[in-house]
Amino acid sequence: MTKRTSAKYKIDRRMGENIWGRPKSPVNRREYGPGQHGQRRKAKLSDFGLQLRAKQKLKGHYGDLTEKQFRRIYAEAERVKGDTGENLIGLLERRLDAVVYRAKFVPTVFAARQFVNHGHVTVNGKKVNIPSYRVKEGDVIEVRQKSKQMALVLEASQLPERDVPDYLEVDHSKMVATFVRTPGLSDVPYAVQMEPNLVIEYYAQN
Repeated sequence: MTKRTSAKYKIDRRMGENIWGRPKSPVNRREYGPGQHGQRRKAKLSDFGLQLRAKQKLKGHYGDLTEKQFRRIYAEAERVKGDTGENLIGLLERRLDAVVYRAKFVPTVFAARQFVNHGHVTVNGKKVNIPSYRVKEGDVIEVRQKSKQMALVLEASQLPERDVPDYLEVDHSKMVATFVRTPGLSDVPYAVQMEPNLVIEYYAQN
């Protein structure tokens, strides 16, 4: 299991933004960063600082992926034909844990990783317990029968704070989702502005 280096709300506060749009985020109450120096006036960020922040925000949104994982996804996005930024978003959204989260089968992206890890999900009828498994267009993702009545699952599908995006077809009565198409940046319902172009610039220069 990927080590989670910081609690999800610490990521929010470090960024100064509610990156998942969660009503409980401390950013809704305190916009300054965590720790004793959090209230210092923020210095204007350099180009490098802006790029690094964009990378941390995008990486954090998908459950604080490790640098190694994220760099590997970037390298693949660069190899594929087309806009690297759009490719990067498409590859991230095809992760099984991201699909489980977007389908509202669980409340958070961290819960999605654990949910997949513990074997609660099938893809095209086969159990898959690898959060980074990449789904393809037309794949059917389903919560396993014995897991459909879990409180976590029932609660998540009722969450008012986010909608299921249109690149997924979801039936919450059966807990089944179909991955219809690979999305671009404008299709993904991010709670804050993501800037994959800055992430690309960061990796191009480092």
